[in-house]
Amino acid sequence: MQDKHIWSGRFSEPVAELVKRYTASVGFDYKLALFDIQGSLAHAEMLANCKIIGAEDFGDIQRGLAQIKEEILKGEFEWSLDAEDVHLNIERRLTAIVGDAGKRLHTGRSRNDQVATDVRLYLRSAIDELIELVKALQSALLDLAEQHTHTIMPGFTHLQVAQPISFAHHLMAYFEMLKRDAERLRDCRKRVNRLPLGAAALAGTSYPIQREMVADLLDFDGVCENSLDAVSDRDFAIEFTACAALIMTHLSRFSEELILWMSPRFGFIDIADRFCTGSSIMPQKKNPDVPELVRGKTGRVNGHLIALLTLMKGQPLAYNKDNQEDKEPLFDTVETLTQTLRIYADMITGIKVKPDAMRNAALQGYATATDLADYLVKKGLPFRDAHEVVARAVRFAEQKGCDLAEIPLAELQQFSADIANDVYGVLSLEGSLASRNHIGGTAPSQVIMAIARARINLMQ
Repeated sequence: MQDKHIWSGRFSEPVAELVKRYTASVGFDYKLALFDIQGSLAHAEMLANCKIIGAEDFGDIQRGLAQIKEEILKGEFEWSLDAEDVHLNIERRLTAIVGDAGKRLHTGRSRNDQVATDVRLYLRSAIDELIELVKALQSALLDLAEQHTHTIMPGFTHLQVAQPISFAHHLMAYFEMLKRDAERLRDCRKRVNRLPLGAAALAGTSYPIQREMVADLLDFDGVCENSLDAVSDRDFAIEFTACAALIMTHLSRFSEELILWMSPRFGFIDIADRFCTGSSIMPQKKNPDVPELVRGKTGRVNGHLIALLTLMKGQPLAYNKDNQEDKEPLFDTVETLTQTLRIYADMITGIKVKPDAMRNAALQGYATATDLADYLVKKGLPFRDAHEVVARAVRFAEQKGCDLAEIPLAELQQFSADIANDVYGVLSLEGSLASRNHIGGTAPSQVIMAIARARINLMQ
């Protein structure tokens, strides 16, 4: 015998099996189960406090939901496709355990405001965990950076050698990106942390409820102040997914550099074996699979952002069944980002840096040419004239097949009489780094202070 749906009294025939499978969401929204119970307990307490249900019913609801929670945690709860979604599965089981009290739980609410509340509770919890994972990755970056404040590498523009920097300075760029990412997550959390419950289907409820009480019980910062908006919009989920896409994009850029640096053409680093795989045909291969997959999974999260934006763009107010499709992209975004941050922090600890290869690369491409131009400006030459002088000196060095620092003083002076013997201090890699001695610069002393500031930031 086919189970009846809670709304089946309106219909003259049962739902077709194909439709049932197509419209059911319990296959994925079961992930909201514990948050659904959390919201239901707060709702029931409010109903009892407002004398909408009796104390005995409230006690039965508490007892029943506690049993259901235990069954779910032990993996003993039986999910039913006939009950459509997580909410009705729990309500059906509650009624089986406590009888009519279970039927009274839904008083003053709808699945519309119920699911919106569950998703916000889920996402708030996820954001809190993700912020800690971002901080763990930042901490791993700082640990590595502290070891390499004097390790010189080439800084690139257009993937061409530009100016010398320290490896620590390069790592700290990603720390700053992640700091902004954490700030965005915290800011997003403020808009997630608003209570929809009490909006009911779309217009509110005629029962004398106390929404503020439920908000306090669930640690929400306040309530959604328009019932239509409360049940129908998913901008908070879209905003979160945008934050996640940015984090993944930052990690994808870092991954691209790790992949390049590990290549024999660069040879700047090696990634620990536990994060790499080999080839089925080429025995010499060691492939950086983890950073490559991060690059790939970034496209996946970016796709979820577009999916959610597209999902919402044509919906009239208020709730529509379309919104059932918000959960799988959101759940997968959370899971993908969580796994990525965890593995990335571990991978950073397994990076072996090759300082000699980095330094040798910095000696190529005339990385200190700008330092020579700055030297001439300080001697009184206008920058544009200095730029022209150095450009001719670089062309001369290319023809000779040597670095600027290897050109004898007499030959350098043919380009400008202002060049003196002290120029070689300027043309050294160490001199170049040390001269960038300001906040945000690559001078080792500045990078050391930046790391110290970052440590304080992580403790806040």
